[in-house]
Amino acid sequence: MEDVLQALRAAAESTRLRLLVLLSGTELTVSEITQVLNQSQPRVSRHLKLLGEAGLLMRVREGAWVFYRTADEGNGGRMAALLSGLVDPADPDLAQDRERLEQVRRARAATAADYFARNAEAWAHIRALHVPEADVEAAILELSGAAPLETVLDLGTGTGRILEVLAPRARRGIGIDLSHEMLAIARANLERAGLAHCHARHGDIFNLPFTANPKGGADLAVLHQVLHFLDDPASAVREAARVLSPSGRILIADFAPHELEFLRTEHAHRRLGFSDREVAQWAAAAGLEVSRRIALPPKGGEGKLTVVVWQLSRPKAAQTARGAAA
Repeated sequence: MEDVLQALRAAAESTRLRLLVLLSGTELTVSEITQVLNQSQPRVSRHLKLLGEAGLLMRVREGAWVFYRTADEGNGGRMAALLSGLVDPADPDLAQDRERLEQVRRARAATAADYFARNAEAWAHIRALHVPEADVEAAILELSGAAPLETVLDLGTGTGRILEVLAPRARRGIGIDLSHEMLAIARANLERAGLAHCHARHGDIFNLPFTANPKGGADLAVLHQVLHFLDDPASAVREAARVLSPSGRILIADFAPHELEFLRTEHAHRRLGFSDREVAQWAAAAGLEVSRRIALPPKGGEGKLTVVVWQLSRPKAAQTARGAAA
């Protein structure tokens, strides 16, 4: 009873209730929250502290940044969802919060888009500075399996390199990217390699241009060095899961947690790597599980990163049920 009373007392203030609504749909830093609420950082930090102590918010530190979002489990998570869901979304303060949040998101997206535009031609070289690309590609090939693949999706295709790697095993390959500069490079690379069965398409990985088809869908969806740029990686994983075939898999190749702040400040990385637990939570939310994992630690030298390739698939029972429904 005391836990419930503490949560109610913490939420019983207009700014803190706005915070619960705001952070129920996104993950933000303190500086971003101050922009949305148009309040001072000390004031915002005090409200966040009270909500956190009541178990309504989660606080995740990544290097010099701290991200906040509503709790997603336990009594705190249930209470946060209940209270934020009771507020009228048409409330004028909330409408203004949404407008400012959209401005924050646009500014963030513009920063990432500018980075891609400035580094389009050199992107493959920049990526190779941080990870042993040949080793990552070998791990992706291993986890993609030996069986032929009907359809492969490369989400955030960049230069199209992953499509080139998987092309011999796929009847059809589709690369999706939001950057027109990267798509131009991907198309040129695929044409140069003679891969007529692989295509690059403009699209948003949060809203893929495909209809979920229980009788078909993608056999494999790859998210290679993409999620650390995103505001909401979990949503990208759920969207990829939506368009999978009953036995389809997702491969995530990304960094393990690290503290190389220059990747954020100089290369627009939103997140500094991901833990096994976080990836497992994304998988569970999408109706999947982590079925295999290959870790690729650095081979020596300072400033190196560990790359992990996670394989996500449906539990066997779910595969059978989905296949039967089809």
